[in-house]
Amino acid sequence: MSEETGCEIPLRVAAIDPAGRVDIDALLFDFVARQRRAGRRVQGLLMAPRDAADGCRAQMWLTDVDSGDTYLVSQPLGAGSTGCAADPQGFARASRVLRDALQRRPDLVVCDRFGALEAENGGFVAEIGALLAAGIPVLTVVAAKHHAAWERFIGQAPWLAAEPAAWDDWLDGVLQAA
Repeated sequence: MSEETGCEIPLRVAAIDPAGRVDIDALLFDFVARQRRAGRRVQGLLMAPRDAADGCRAQMWLTDVDSGDTYLVSQPLGAGSTGCAADPQGFARASRVLRDALQRRPDLVVCDRFGALEAENGGFVAEIGALLAAGIPVLTVVAAKHHAAWERFIGQAPWLAAEPAAWDDWLDGVLQAA
């Protein structure tokens, strides 16, 4: 709550719980496109999975929502692999997008996932922290297996349903409070 106004100020970070029921990536792409058509400056990275090839699991690509540039962020593990396919070097290359957003100060930064790398204090943790320290709203997706790590990292923050209307309401509240 703001001491000056006594009004509730929405936190400038929220996590979407995908609950495995929807194509969260498609919903996020649509959400970002709609926000941009409405004149909001949205930057960040969204997941764009590609087909599996040569007996490997599907490749993971991040797409810069502003430029359309893509970053391969997975390692070619075999189809039977149970290890994490995330490639820390790929994430390091993609992190440039989030660092650029810090300088450009958009209305919202969408960061595709708080995942296994972030849960271990890697991936985009530093960039998310810097964005929040600068007061830039951040929206991300956090799978159930990473909820505890997210809460350790961020503390108390809103959990949003995998419904774009909930994301609209949260962002409207954050931007109106700014």
